[in-house]
Amino acid sequence: MKHKSPIETELKLRIPATGPYRALLEALGFHEVHPAQAEVSVLWDRNGELRATGSALRTRSYAGQSRLTWKGPKVPDPILKIRPEQESGIENPEALDAILRALGYAPVLRMEKSRAVWERAELEACLDETPFGCYLELEGEPQAIRAAMESLGLAPDRAEPRSYPELYAAHGLG
Repeated sequence: MKHKSPIETELKLRIPATGPYRALLEALGFHEVHPAQAEVSVLWDRNGELRATGSALRTRSYAGQSRLTWKGPKVPDPILKIRPEQESGIENPEALDAILRALGYAPVLRMEKSRAVWERAELEACLDETPFGCYLELEGEPQAIRAAMESLGLAPDRAEPRSYPELYAAHGLG
């Protein structure tokens, strides 16, 4: 996806393993942008202020890049995760860490997973391997997400409504 909307719309689906989905994504016109590699994300907060408003501040290192992301409160939806999102590259992660700490923010959760990123014109697909299972994330327009889910043979009951931070906590890793 070339241009990211200021509103993130995604669906996380539980899958038994990531391997079989590589060929399925390719058959649906996706191409691999980043092969599977480690991703490290850190959530930051200041005395629980962000969490209390349903927001999140995250630093992420993946594919040789570091990014800072703010996510706003979720918009109610029965299956999709929809929320405002702003993201920017980080030139100097150590300096940003120092800036966040100087502003009173502290790291509250560190998450690690393996992620492969696939794209086609209207969608991004991520194949994630976490300490608690495998997931396929689809991000883009709601209609395109639902169509891809159906084309992949994934029923709505495979949808995982919890965020990765919630899953880490549920598995005693947070």
